[in-house]
Amino acid sequence: MASKKIESLSFDGTMEQLESIVQQLEQGALPLEQALDQFERGIQLVRAGQQKLEQAEQKVQILLAREGGEKLEPFEPEQGDA
Repeated sequence: MASKKIESLSFDGTMEQLESIVQQLEQGALPLEQALDQFERGIQLVRAGQQKLEQAEQKVQILLAREGGEKLEPFEPEQGDA
């Protein structure tokens, strides 16, 4: 897998790489050193993804404030009968 700089990845690109790493680690076929390297990259991807989501939320809040819209409220998933 060609590794691009994490900062240059889109959110979708970040998620695709993270999913690929998870699949590789779940298979358990990587040597320990490679697995650790992939795990470390996965952690970096998670942090970058969280940062991208926070930036998107800030943009939405700014746009809503400009338009006099509602304040964002934390998302709470519905509790199903699962």
